Amino acid sequence: MAKTRETFTCSACDHEAHKWFGRCPECGEWSTAVTTSTAAKSASTAGGRTGLVVSSLSDAEDISQRLTVGLAEVDRVLGGGMVPGGVVLLAGEPGIGKSTLVLQLLDSMGRSGQRCLMITGEESLQQVSLRGKRLGIDPQGFSVASGTSLPDIVHVCSVNTYDMVIIDSIQTLSDPELGSAAGTPTQVRDCAAALIALAKTSGTALVLVGHVTKDGNVAGPKTLEHMVDTVVTLEGERSGTLRLLRAAKNRFGSCEETGVFVMEQHGLETVDDPSSMLLADRRLGVPGSILYPGIEGTRPLMSEIQALVTPAPDPATAKRICTGIDHKRIAMLLGVLSERVGIRLGSCDVFVAAAGGIAVKEPAVDLAVALALVSAHSKTACPPGVVAFGEIGLGGEVRRVPSTPRRLSEAARMGATTALVPAGSREKRQGSLDVVEVEDLSHALAVLEHDAKPSGARDARARGHDGRVTLVERPVPLLGTR
Repeated sequence: MAKTRETFTCSACDHEAHKWFGRCPECGEWSTAVTTSTAAKSASTAGGRTGLVVSSLSDAEDISQRLTVGLAEVDRVLGGGMVPGGVVLLAGEPGIGKSTLVLQLLDSMGRSGQRCLMITGEESLQQVSLRGKRLGIDPQGFSVASGTSLPDIVHVCSVNTYDMVIIDSIQTLSDPELGSAAGTPTQVRDCAAALIALAKTSGTALVLVGHVTKDGNVAGPKTLEHMVDTVVTLEGERSGTLRLLRAAKNRFGSCEETGVFVMEQHGLETVDDPSSMLLADRRLGVPGSILYPGIEGTRPLMSEIQALVTPAPDPATAKRICTGIDHKRIAMLLGVLSERVGIRLGSCDVFVAAAGGIAVKEPAVDLAVALALVSAHSKTACPPGVVAFGEIGLGGEVRRVPSTPRRLSEAARMGATTALVPAGSREKRQGSLDVVEVEDLSHALAVLEHDAKPSGARDARARGHDGRVTLVERPVPLLGTR
């Protein structure tokens, strides 16, 4: 016999207890206890048997066949397409384009003959139709239903066969048996569990659209991210047009891929050459600007790193404003510049940005940021054809980073003439791109100053692409460091 046991769950943090509580012992919120009933069954059923089936991996069904969604950038991030029975959680800021993206996915798969269903809990069918007309999608290509009741959605998905089902959004669904409001951790967790179980048994690809908090995290219990197979986020500035689709978790592919889109009047358009797009508006001869060949997953991506250094009205409250780059790494680089090179910017307002709206998260951008800061401080423009990458340690040394050949290949394709790379990379010259290895930040500044001003009075070491250390002229002062 199943034993019914009453538990109390906090609607704010999903904490569970067997006794009622006025204040949650986990998050400290008051009056958030919600009563739920659970059935504890014996481990054995009639006849002493269970529903657990033991087998070998050779008996498992092959799910390597994927459903391509028709958008190349989405397929790239997912690892080749949707996996039958796979569950994808799509999250993003309000207004970033999540509903637009899922409508385009449904339209693309519908045109290829796939049966798709969209459950909308936030909008009416008329509102979805209005957006569909603006995007130019086929109104007969997929099915749409508006509702928030979990039993109704499970029933519809059970009696019909679909290749893909999209729920927009998971925070709007509710199960009447739980007795709590939609969007609470209990509702989000249990509704997602029911839909995931249905997807696994039916082989239907499931996409759950999720909200995010003000901190940028997926709303609801953290368990939701553990339950799904893939977590992707749509990022970008709502005031801009660039959108990035990143995978934070992917059981069926790489987590390092990034899809690049541009928001246009007729929806999201894929960007085949993001490097050219990011550098289209670059101005030459401006101090504080340098090129950086980054890596987004397996894709090399050229971007412009910009810096601006101005005297602070009050040195005690100097500003540090970063856009697209981790502010903690900027603070570290300012310390290295002060102690290892002698460039002290403590009394200056410092602004650093990755131009174009892209976020650079890898430490390989350190060298480019440091050179841009020195260029902005000295009011001396870097040579327009110079690219730089490498991680900077606390001792000022330039450390090697992965994917150096791909970075250099992209730099050469975009017309760069000189690449400052970490010592020990041992990469050869690529076309017209001259590869110069630098050992530390001072060494990189010396090489950069030599390229910026050919005449000078002092010498500095420079390691060429052949690995030999030669002497190059270094002018005085060194980009304003003396």
